[in-house]
Amino acid sequence: MGRESAGRVVSAGLVFAPEDLIARATRMLVAAGADERSAHLVADGLVEADARGLPSHGLLLLPMYLDRIRSGSVDPAARNRILADLGALLTVDAGNGLGQASAQDAMDLAIARAREHGIAAVACRNAFHFGGAYRYAAMAADAGMIGVAAANTRPLMPAPGGARAVVGNNPIAVAVPRTDRDPIVVDLALSEAAMGKIRLAASEGRPIPDTWATDAEGRPTTDPAAAIAGFLLPAGGAKGFALALIVDVLTGVLSGGGFGAGVRGLYADATMPYNSSTFFLALDASALDPGFADRAAELAAQVLAAPMMSSETAARIPGERSAQNRRRSMREGIRLPGSVVEQIEQWEQQLGLRGREEVTR
Repeated sequence: MGRESAGRVVSAGLVFAPEDLIARATRMLVAAGADERSAHLVADGLVEADARGLPSHGLLLLPMYLDRIRSGSVDPAARNRILADLGALLTVDAGNGLGQASAQDAMDLAIARAREHGIAAVACRNAFHFGGAYRYAAMAADAGMIGVAAANTRPLMPAPGGARAVVGNNPIAVAVPRTDRDPIVVDLALSEAAMGKIRLAASEGRPIPDTWATDAEGRPTTDPAAAIAGFLLPAGGAKGFALALIVDVLTGVLSGGGFGAGVRGLYADATMPYNSSTFFLALDASALDPGFADRAAELAAQVLAAPMMSSETAARIPGERSAQNRRRSMREGIRLPGSVVEQIEQWEQQLGLRGREEVTR
């Protein structure tokens, strides 16, 4: 799978080599106006999500990103601009730039400042969708630090008992380094399921569990189209709602950016900025305890060694399954639904990267 190709046909779609998909998406973003580095960061983030078995954060999103660049609400040339610098606490303006690039730069900044101060946080306004939050939390873990990454979205969930959406599904991820193993990674969208999963179900024509969302009248639904027009249900009821509210505080309120109803829909008017806000924290745990990663590994070992109720199940540390998926995808390739491949090919044609005969053959 080392060379770029149209993909290998399988029963559930097409299988591609990850490096081919990254190269292909990078070319598309460069053709749309992004510089090579930013384009590669976005492409790598989207493909990694597909490799990890998180297609709602994968190449499914690329056509929407390209549409927003074309419509002017995403500036592919934007760079983070520091607005306030207190050493260990910073506010930056992402300028509606590509989310994966601005998020990586913000976490790089948090890690660098944490090396100086032991801990650092960066709050970011005017941000765009950054893909999976786990990616940025894991950057800190790879540097031997505890990492936190969070973002807010347009309101999708009502307060308990409410009849109007007031907070988003607002993802938050925490990553913890452990010796000689993948980090412990907790990545949660605070709704029962991310809207991206519902949109993926809609694109594939399949139903969703009735615990994910309601229709516009507040009735549980298995119809993804009705769910998109309705409300998401918070994970854990009132507890999930409360956590989503606090993420809105850490991102939008803290940064001086969009929060609550100020964040727009990703698939709404593509000429209007998304107006999301993000938050990144790095904590140099080894500065407090040089044996921190060893102790974290010991805690994980205790979890894995605990007896299970059934011999058919095994304990798992958060983040292990997606890490295993990624390793398998790097060996065997990434399977993409035909609908996603078709949209990518159509955009390649629009960007002048693919002839009509290549798309329709």
